[in-house]
Amino acid sequence: MYLGLDLGTSGVKAMLIDGDQKIVGSANGSLDVSRPHSGWSEQEPSHWVRATEEAVAGLKAKHPKELAAVKGIGLSGQMHGATLIDAADKVLRPCILWNDTRSHVEAAALDADPRFRALTGNIVFPGFTAPKLAWVEKHEPDIFSRIAKVLLPKDYLRLWLTGDYISEMSDSAGTSWLDTGKRAWSADLLAATHLSKEQMPALVEGTEQAGTLRPELAAQWGISGDVVVAGGAGDNAASACGMGTVSDGAAFVSLGTSGVLFAANGTYLPKPESAVHAFCHALPNTWHQMGVILSATDALNWHSGVTGKSAADLTGELGETLKAPTGVTFLPYLSGERTPHNDAVIRGAFIGLEHESSRVVLTQAVLEGVAFAIRDNLEALRSAGTGISRVTAIGGGSRSHYWLASIATALGVPVDLPADGDFGAAFGAARLGLIAATGADPIAVCTPPVTSGTIEPVSALSGAYEDAYTRYRAVYPAVKSLTH
Repeated sequence: MYLGLDLGTSGVKAMLIDGDQKIVGSANGSLDVSRPHSGWSEQEPSHWVRATEEAVAGLKAKHPKELAAVKGIGLSGQMHGATLIDAADKVLRPCILWNDTRSHVEAAALDADPRFRALTGNIVFPGFTAPKLAWVEKHEPDIFSRIAKVLLPKDYLRLWLTGDYISEMSDSAGTSWLDTGKRAWSADLLAATHLSKEQMPALVEGTEQAGTLRPELAAQWGISGDVVVAGGAGDNAASACGMGTVSDGAAFVSLGTSGVLFAANGTYLPKPESAVHAFCHALPNTWHQMGVILSATDALNWHSGVTGKSAADLTGELGETLKAPTGVTFLPYLSGERTPHNDAVIRGAFIGLEHESSRVVLTQAVLEGVAFAIRDNLEALRSAGTGISRVTAIGGGSRSHYWLASIATALGVPVDLPADGDFGAAFGAARLGLIAATGADPIAVCTPPVTSGTIEPVSALSGAYEDAYTRYRAVYPAVKSLTH
């Protein structure tokens, strides 16, 4: 058996799979986020341990024999979090999370240093780890002076599981300290934030062994014998391992709270000015690019709250057959936008409203606005050298056939639907645990799910969609001139 542990923002998911990658069971432990000030987002690392214990206890209660047979563990986690520990492994302050924006001034200052984009291949976003440490140095100098190690969230869990300070390439690529092409810490970038390699964990590939489970934990969980812990992956790379998006050109679109267009790359293809993330993948000699929009299903949920109709009812009113755009344009920038604009100040808008603009028309515009935002991501990835010929759809929004038809037509590529199943980060982490424990071929293990169907672009509407996308592109600079 193999165990995947996914440390998310709202909880820890534990999943057991067998040697044939059949899911045996899963369980969860809950987490809360602390927001003591505007723009702050924190968690206590001890809560991650507690939630992991809850999740594993849930598995043990239902599947004690299977848990006892675990030979490998894989880790996945929320990225970018700054977990600061002293020489005695004591946590110095709550972890500053990925969605914390307090370090926007420090991020801009680091991004102005050309070495960061040149070596990391990315803009220094406020959510990344390095600007958080610059903020701590400025505002909490006593804590900064006592830092022995900086760990990402899942790697703090690894420290608890194994006693080792180890990270891997995909998660570390989101710190702004990794030389992403060389897959190694950059002494120069660390020095720019007054840190050293000695304060960083050792680096391995996500498929490699990265410690063994402590005997006392193994005994507590009912496991005998050595249990290998894999390097693991950041959450999106782990999801890609679960989805089989590991070979050059493979891609998925995730319609969750935020939206992600993720493509695996056989070579390193940075283009930071596009606001595309260029990170290491969890597999050796593999990278990935990722465009991120901040409001995908969040935009539809906002519309649902305003209209008093459920998201399912709203999309149901549209029917199954894709309609031509009406001339009403929606910008889904309800909390700013990341790719391609890197604009925290921009806000959303409806443009082109008239007396005939019914609720159905507005719903259609919301879905199209998200589809066009994902098209922006596709264009950004293309400008960075990545070609995408088809995508697999995942996430809650993928339950809407109409929305997927809109996305297929906006992108001009087929959208595949996976067969029912859980192919997320916990499953990908379990796959990495299997690979590390057995030495199996990563490509042979990380296969894509069976496709249950494909939604093709509606060719008769491609011209109308291109015209609507041109209008959509023209609205951003106009709204920016009013909001900046």
